[in-house]
Amino acid sequence: MYSREESQRIKREFWVAFAEKYPRKWVLYDTKIKDFSFKFYVDNKKAQVLIDIEHRSDEKRTAYYEKIEALKNILEEEFIKDLVFEKNYTLESGKTISRIWIEKLGVGFSNKNNWDAIFDFFNENMHALEMFYLEYDEFIKDIE
Repeated sequence: MYSREESQRIKREFWVAFAEKYPRKWVLYDTKIKDFSFKFYVDNKKAQVLIDIEHRSDEKRTAYYEKIEALKNILEEEFIKDLVFEKNYTLESGKTISRIWIEKLGVGFSNKNNWDAIFDFFNENMHALEMFYLEYDEFIKDIE
């Protein structure tokens, strides 16, 4: 088991190595939709690529989620398969969000032998989600 400082150092090295392997600007929080973001997540058991919809208004959060859900067949046939859709996902903090994600199990940031597989997983899946979003963003944004 690593100390907290050692774990933080390894995680920093992980993200620097990822940025060096795939040096590009990701959409992430720059979606032009409040509280709608793309995220990378990794711990010592899994890696995930996520869309989090965290709008304070349940009505707006649900509306954005349902827009993506309406495009689920296109998303899965043309961009990315094996996504998990959860309309009401509860974070550790107790906050309820909507989340759409894909994950790779059995990998972790503390094992450098996993890094290339995680980096490739991140790149392939985030790129696919971004291409989907860039093609359908006007439809997704139009909830009024």
